[in-house]
Amino acid sequence: MEMISCEWLASTPHIDIHSAEVREFVLGNLPQADTLSPTEKAVRLFDAVRDQIEYNPFNIGTTPDDYRASHIAKQPSNYCVPKAVLLTAALRAVGIPAAVGFADVRNHLNSVKLANLMETDLFIYHGYVALWLGENMLKVTPAFNSEMCQRFGVKPLLFDGRSDALFHEFDVNSRRHMEYVNDRGLFVDPPIKRILKEFETKYPKLWRSSADRTRIRDASF
Repeated sequence: MEMISCEWLASTPHIDIHSAEVREFVLGNLPQADTLSPTEKAVRLFDAVRDQIEYNPFNIGTTPDDYRASHIAKQPSNYCVPKAVLLTAALRAVGIPAAVGFADVRNHLNSVKLANLMETDLFIYHGYVALWLGENMLKVTPAFNSEMCQRFGVKPLLFDGRSDALFHEFDVNSRRHMEYVNDRGLFVDPPIKRILKEFETKYPKLWRSSADRTRIRDASF
C-alpha cells in the first residue's frame, strides 16, 4: 500500500488550518464531529464549501492574502481557486489528508460577459482538491454552488465520498460543457504568486477589473 505523505496534513501559509476562522468554519459545519466518519466529514465539508460560498469568477483576488484559507472562510462569494484552498484546509483540520490541485479547463458554455473579460474560454489553474479516504484518493471541485447550477442548467457536482466529483463534460441539455485539457499537479501549498503572475498576463482585462474592485472596496473602509 502506498504511504500517504504527512505533508498533506500540514499547515502552510495559505492552508492555515490552525486559524480561528478555519476552525470556526469546520465546527459550524460538523456539529457532533466525534460521531462522524471521515467520509461523512469529507462530504459535509465539500457541500459546505460548494454551497455556502457563491461561485463568482468576475472578481478574482489579486493579492496573495486573498488566497489564505482564513480569509476565504469569511467571504460570501469566490471562485474555484480560493474555494479549493478552503476545502483543503478544512479537510486537513479534521485529519483528512488533502492537496490543492490545478488543471487547465475549457468552458464551452462560458457566458458572454465572462468571455469578454477573459478574452478566451480557457481557464488556467482551475482549482480542485485531492483527498485521501483510507487507501482511496479522490478528486473533487467545490466551485459551482447548487443554486447557480439550477439557474444555468448545469449539472451540480455531488460528492458521495466514494467517487470523484469533477466538472461534467456535458450540461443537462447534453451540450458540451467542461473539457479538462492539462493537469498541473498537486501542491502542499498553492503556488499563488506564480498563479497571480500568469493570471495578470493571460487575463489582463479581468485582472484590471478585479484590481479596480479591490481598490474601491478598500477605499470604503
